[in-house]
Amino acid sequence: MNLITENEFTASASPPDVSSLREYLRGVLLGKEQQIDLVIACLLSRGHLLLDDLPGTGKTTLAKAIADGIHGRLARVQCTPDLMPADITGFSMFNQKTREFEFHPGPVFADVLLADELNRTTPRTQSALLEAMAERQVTIDGEAQSLSPTFFVIATQNPIDSHGAYPLPEAQLDRFAIKLRIGYPDREAQRRILQREVRDWTVASDERAITQSPLSLADLQQLQRTAQSVHVHPRVADYLIDLVEAGRADEAVELGVSPRGMMSWQAIAQAWAMLKGRDFVTPTDVADVAHPVLSVRLLTRGESVDNVINRIMSTVAAPEYK
Repeated sequence: MNLITENEFTASASPPDVSSLREYLRGVLLGKEQQIDLVIACLLSRGHLLLDDLPGTGKTTLAKAIADGIHGRLARVQCTPDLMPADITGFSMFNQKTREFEFHPGPVFADVLLADELNRTTPRTQSALLEAMAERQVTIDGEAQSLSPTFFVIATQNPIDSHGAYPLPEAQLDRFAIKLRIGYPDREAQRRILQREVRDWTVASDERAITQSPLSLADLQQLQRTAQSVHVHPRVADYLIDLVEAGRADEAVELGVSPRGMMSWQAIAQAWAMLKGRDFVTPTDVADVAHPVLSVRLLTRGESVDNVINRIMSTVAAPEYK
């Protein structure tokens, strides 16, 4: 038995309080506490988010709330088959007056980018986001242009309507840290949504705002650095590696977790531990975020991805600690 005592973990400074952002988002997206925590963990890990869900479940509302919650600039792209790469990254145009080329930045030059129905646009345009998501820069006319250090992509796709869609390739999917489904709210949350909607007709838009944004972009960067410093015990790291290798060896898995995906899994677990008020990662943290991390990058041979993930998590023994 691999027994880890708590004093083996390296202590660090107390993690910053992110409860204000959590409460802010919970006031916008009602009844989705678990999903909101996973979204915040994705943001703190400097990853990107894929929302695979039905229309009208609050995806756009969530993106707007995140941008407001960090005092960031939101850009939204409605992906269609005729969307061109330059419509996302930007382009240079010749100015007749100055006789020089002028760069016109695209929507990637924002803090939060909502790519709505990403699978509706062509692979060529989808690939325009690869460099931006991986390196937080875009290369235009041979010149690298830096993006916001907090650049965060929220992409959506409709899981039931496949007409006119271009499935995201594995290289694109691997750029996302996690995949989530918001799902329908429970009955009480739906009642509150209706009450809020009726009330919104009678008040001014500025009165509908949910207090002041809780964080700044500088606060977010500090939180992200703190999340990166959350300690990962070597045995917890070994547990993570065991899970990754078990997934690759599973007969139902055609494509397993890449090294980049493994690093993303650890980063999400670090942010998750921070949200739980700890400065070290436990095996439970790794397991808690397994489904959203693996569901975006495991390619199976027909078997349900959820079934494969459950089998992997139940097969690999976690190190114990006390």
